[in-house]
Amino acid sequence: MFQASISKSLTFKKIIEAIRELVVDVNFEVNQNGLALQAMDASHVALVSFLLRAEEFEEFECHQPQIFGINIGNLAKILKCAENDDRITLRAESGSSKLTFIFEGKQDEKISQFNLNLMSLDTEQLGIPDHDYTAIVHLKSDEFSRICRELSQISDTLSVDVDKNKITFRVGGDLGDGEITLKHRETGRNPTVIEAHEPVICSYAMRYLNLFNKSSALSDEITLSISENLPLIVHFQFELGYIKYYLAPKVDDD
Repeated sequence: MFQASISKSLTFKKIIEAIRELVVDVNFEVNQNGLALQAMDASHVALVSFLLRAEEFEEFECHQPQIFGINIGNLAKILKCAENDDRITLRAESGSSKLTFIFEGKQDEKISQFNLNLMSLDTEQLGIPDHDYTAIVHLKSDEFSRICRELSQISDTLSVDVDKNKITFRVGGDLGDGEITLKHRETGRNPTVIEAHEPVICSYAMRYLNLFNKSSALSDEITLSISENLPLIVHFQFELGYIKYYLAPKVDDD
């Protein structure tokens, strides 16, 4: 049997809302460590991985590992039936073909129950190897989201140029070009902390970055891990756990 409760449904709703345009049918895995997901988008350019840690749940019970095949769109529809401050409980018997969602109102005045039909998905669990990245950048998530949103008006490709003193985001297109630079600064209202072994320049598809930035609703800060010939890692840490996005760099056709 599996059963887990979160005091407020809003966090779980934000997670699902953040990934629903990136992946469609996914396997959720539950075990003694928590609730996890790892899935690639249809074009195999981006990967999302998250973990909600067992110890951060209000209640977490998992007698044996289970995998739940879920359509993200259908899950999002069920979560819309929950108020943001509802207590949410996920429950499933071993081998069940349904995952039960129970929403309890703040004052116990209302209890709603929904059963989501599970799917049998033949997906391969991908190993994510650890790498030493050339540059690690910590900055405010809303700052990065704003930069991507603004520069995407000019181009669908974002060039990221990092050295130990600054990070520069550049775009160029038919209408012109532009850039935004953030200097290394550990204090102030919008700190940007850069750890760079050497200068590095990479380019990425802006469309995916804008999708990843939906997770800024979960965390005030974001960490970017950047290296040539390695996927960009966009890492959001929040109270229940973390969500990471991996994005393959764009390669020059030349």
